[in-house]
Formats: sequence, C-alpha cells, structure tokens
Amino acid sequence: MQTTTISKLKTSLSAYLRQVKAGEEVIITEYGRPVARLLPPSQVSLPEHLQDMEKAGLVRRGEKPLPEDFWDLLRPSDPQAAVRSTVVREREEGR
Repeated sequence: MQTTTISKLKTSLSAYLRQVKAGEEVIITEYGRPVARLLPPSQVSLPEHLQDMEKAGLVRRGEKPLPEDFWDLLRPSDPQAAVRSTVVREREEGR
C-alpha cells in the first residue's frame, strides 16, 4: 500500500493508476490525514479484513458466479460434526 498527497496524485495520476491496475492500493492524504483510497475494481467490494486475507493467500475470490442450482446440490454427510468441531477448536485456540 502506498500513500500520496492530493497534489502528488494530480501530477502523477497515470503512474498511480498503473500501480492500482497492478493490484496496489493507494491512500490519498490531505494535510497528513487519509481522505480516500484508490483500489482495483476487484477489491472494492470486499471488507478490509478479507482483502488482507486475500493478499496473504488465505482466501481466493471466485472467478465467476455460482451456478443457479448450487444451493440445491447434495452436500457431504458429517454425522459426527467433525468439521464443525474442528472449526470451533481452531477458533478457541486462536488459529
């Protein structure tokens, strides 16, 4: 993430836009205080914590919408709730 002032952004807009196109985030400041963020379109809709997870490689965005019948598909059976137990245990351990 890069920070710039409004005046620097005005004089070098093309250079900052190239950085944003490459996936970088640019914070724009006025008198030392952040006033705006320039983000690539793919990052605009995600909350910041999910953006951080995406940058760290912990989550990945879907490349296309889910099929219309996705929620009607059969799910694997987990009668002992092993998945749920594992998630709860990991949350409690702070992973």
